Amino acid sequence: MLNERSSHEITCLDYLIVNGGDLDAWRRFAGPSLGMQVVDDGSSVLRLRMDEYAGRIVISSESAKSRYTMGWRVDTPEVLYATASRLECSGVKVVEGSQALADQRSVDRLVCLRDPGGNNLELFCGPILAEAPFVPGRTHSGFRTGRLGFGHIALTTACIEKMLPFYRDLLGFGVSDYQTAPFHAYFLHVNQRHHSLALINTGQEAIHHVMIEHTMLDDVGQALDVVKASSHEIGVTLGRHSNDFMTSFYVQSPSPFLVECGWGGLEIDPATHETKELCEGPSIWGHDRSWLSKEQFAEADRMRLKAARDGLQAPVNVLPGRYVVAAN
Repeated sequence: MLNERSSHEITCLDYLIVNGGDLDAWRRFAGPSLGMQVVDDGSSVLRLRMDEYAGRIVISSESAKSRYTMGWRVDTPEVLYATASRLECSGVKVVEGSQALADQRSVDRLVCLRDPGGNNLELFCGPILAEAPFVPGRTHSGFRTGRLGFGHIALTTACIEKMLPFYRDLLGFGVSDYQTAPFHAYFLHVNQRHHSLALINTGQEAIHHVMIEHTMLDDVGQALDVVKASSHEIGVTLGRHSNDFMTSFYVQSPSPFLVECGWGGLEIDPATHETKELCEGPSIWGHDRSWLSKEQFAEADRMRLKAARDGLQAPVNVLPGRYVVAAN
């Protein structure tokens, strides 16, 4: 029953708005370290570009009631308003965004609502692309975005028993898999990306991390070298996940969440994917998590060592034209 979903109305995660950010710190972090293009118009806002979109992550120095807003895309105005109507019939307060707000977001139209954890959501249609081409903040192969959205967001929550039905049953997300150890989490998809949203049961409401995916493995290694040389704090060491097979590390951003820099994420078929429990732990190898409790850290270590003894492995996911098959 975990993977029952009402529809496929939401197609991808398109943007994240961060309020109360330190613009100078983000300017130094996002461009030179993450390789994003920092667009600064001299106001109180930085737009962080990863592709043809005007801003995948937008940092505002202004404070707001909710520190974060997630932008989820639907395909048409008809789907947008049908989704809004269905949510209202289920008791969710939905407000249509003004044209001024739509212009700020570089979208045609949008509606605003909150999830049970108090996180701001915007459902929108009609993204308006930037006129100027994307110019990375440092040389790399590019970010894997497009139909998959810009990456994924992991939320921590104190009410996972409300959050899961909200996203799965009301918004139509599919559950890719879940785990109960060393921490309780669900991983949800809206397209072929293994998960665009994760829910982690920690007892508090926040963003845990934002994942951005490169198209070449070397980009991840070079990003790790750059962030370490720049004295940015590593929150999770280099490792490989056991569910989406992402090879990644996590770095502390200037805001109170981590950024996961990854490569090689699994694509699924949402129509046939079957939900499973992750019994082998969250990582095949690596990924020492500084944020875990002492007991959870020890449990994660035990699970990784068991994976090593069992020889747990998985194929790598490589984009066409970016690999050479080696001789035996």
